[in-house]
Amino acid sequence: MLKIAYHPIYNHPLPDKHRFPMDKYDLIPEQLLYEGTCTEDNFFEPEIPNNKYFFSVHTPEYFFDLLNITLSKKEERKIGFPLNERLIEREIMIADGTMKASEFALKYGIAMNIAGGTHHAFTNSGEGFCLLNDQAIAARYLQNKGLVNKILIVDLDVHQGNGTAEIFKDDPTVFTFSMHGKRNYPFHKETSDLDIALEDDTKDDVYLHILKETLPQLIQEQQPDFIYYLSGVDILESDKLGKLSISPKGCKERDRFVLQTCFDAKIPVMCSMGGGYSRDIKVIVEAHANTFRLAQEIFF
Repeated sequence: MLKIAYHPIYNHPLPDKHRFPMDKYDLIPEQLLYEGTCTEDNFFEPEIPNNKYFFSVHTPEYFFDLLNITLSKKEERKIGFPLNERLIEREIMIADGTMKASEFALKYGIAMNIAGGTHHAFTNSGEGFCLLNDQAIAARYLQNKGLVNKILIVDLDVHQGNGTAEIFKDDPTVFTFSMHGKRNYPFHKETSDLDIALEDDTKDDVYLHILKETLPQLIQEQQPDFIYYLSGVDILESDKLGKLSISPKGCKERDRFVLQTCFDAKIPVMCSMGGGYSRDIKVIVEAHANTFRLAQEIFF
């Protein structure tokens, strides 16, 4: 059964005209239930986990500055959200959702989180709407429990996974692959194990050709036990922050290829949704919903 982490806390209230589309976190599960892709049984609610799981990735100083809301105003501006207790609780629960979904993926082949993909969170700082790096935390969670050894992170959000790259920069047990916009945020890129930087206005054919050449070769070379997939839909041509020119059909084909490749290779995969900033929220929800539809179609 496809298991999906979701909690009402994911939709966090923000100031008027904030550019982050929080409503999608309620609209995606509503759409999946309405159309029959999922039932209530597919969803599980994350909780507040033990703090120890965060210290395998983030420094205690940074974590407790978050928890106590004692970051500087400059650090808060880099994150891009007004900090408060409920936001911190939200971030902690998103990470728990990804940890628990990772264990479900080991059991069922795939599992997902309605939120997550917070790849701009570094060891000791946050930025770009990311406070705690959910996939990095979950990767360490699986390794520390002795459930997996080698992990491949496939980050196809339009923005480079700079925090993830920094966290695992000296770690041969986690291979970081980021395919992103060359001239997009973050403007100072970190060094992933493999970075593919795409020109502005890259279209479906070029994007999919590169992906289809790269991913199977990476799997063959790295022989991962587990894959984390960050399926950001900010690659869409309609995205306000994206700069690429991928159609909704191309975005769906991307997800199909990644998930089918994982299925064929018999490698468990955990998906976090990542970014999406199209002006029409229906476009964002539809593109994200495709990822869940494909998971059901391919794995179950």
